[in-house]
Amino acid sequence: MGEAVRVTPRWVIPEAELSERFSRASGPGGQGVNTTSSRVELSFDVAHSASVPDDLRKRLLARLRGRLSGGVLTIAASEHREQLANRRAARERLVTILRQAAAPPPKKRRPTKPTRGSQERRLADKKRRGRLKRERRPWDE
Repeated sequence: MGEAVRVTPRWVIPEAELSERFSRASGPGGQGVNTTSSRVELSFDVAHSASVPDDLRKRLLARLRGRLSGGVLTIAASEHREQLANRRAARERLVTILRQAAAPPPKKRRPTKPTRGSQERRLADKKRRGRLKRERRPWDE
């Protein structure tokens, strides 16, 4: 797997900045579950990485605040039985999380006034509703 991870066209994380730990996965798996270390924990130091562009670092740290531990993002993958498949899954998840966090903030909404037609429809609907409720009342009032 020793290759760099491409997050965006201008942002590539070199292999040296990623660290992986392997452990035994939990759950069913037969005889091999107790002997193979197929679970993968992929860690990436967002706060101190040289590959993160400076303009992105602040946004990443703010958006990933709940997922970081000491500035390090850790992703665990154990859904596959093979270690290689879990390594691939962890890297894909890392890319997805970093892309979402690095996305530019949405444009600020400009408030608009309701159109004349929408105001008239709203008032007509209110009148219709009031008339319906008035007609439901008993006659003796």
